[in-house]
Amino acid sequence: MEFNSDTFSDREFQGISLPKQDLSKKEFSNCTFKKCDFSEFKFSETIFIDCTFQNCNFSNIKVEGCSFQNVLFENCKIIGVNFRTISTLLIAWKFKNCSIELCDFSTLDMKNGEFLECIIRENDFINTNLTGSDFSDSDLQASKFQNTNLEKTNFVGAKNYYIDPTQNKLKKAKFSQPEVLSLLARFEIKIG
Repeated sequence: MEFNSDTFSDREFQGISLPKQDLSKKEFSNCTFKKCDFSEFKFSETIFIDCTFQNCNFSNIKVEGCSFQNVLFENCKIIGVNFRTISTLLIAWKFKNCSIELCDFSTLDMKNGEFLECIIRENDFINTNLTGSDFSDSDLQASKFQNTNLEKTNFVGAKNYYIDPTQNKLKKAKFSQPEVLSLLARFEIKIG
C-alpha cells in the first residue's frame, strides 16, 4: 500500500504491515483501518478525523503533533506511546476492548474520554483532565493517577486501580464495590 497522497477520505485500509513507515503530515478523514500493523510508524502532525481502527497494532508509534478528532480504537494493541506529544486541539477518542500498556497520557485534556472494557496497564495519567470520562469494566493495573481531575468519571466495573483521593479530584466519580475500598489504601486502614 502506497501513501503517496497527503489526504485520504472515505477509504478502508486492511492488512497494512509496513515496518517503520513514515505517515507524517497526512490527513485521514472518515477512514477505516482493519488488521493493520503500525508498529514503529511515525505519525507526526498527522490528522485523523472520524476514523475507526479495528484490530490494529500501535506498538511504539510516534505521534508528535498528531491530531485525533472523533476516533474509535476497537480491539487494538497500543504499547509504549507518548500521547502527551499529540496536538491538544479537539482530542476526541474512544477505546473499546483495547490493550493499552506503558503509554503516557499526562497533561492532556481528555474530558469525556471513553476507555471501555480495556486493559490499561502501567500508563501515566499525571496532571490529566479526565472529567466525565468512562473506564467501565477496565483493568487499570499499575496505572498512575496523580494530580488528575477525575470528577464525574465512571469506574464502575473497573479493577486494579490505585487512586490517592488526596492527590486527585474525585467529586461525583462513580465506583463499584468492593474495588472502591482501594481508595482507602493510602490511609493504611484495616477493614475487617
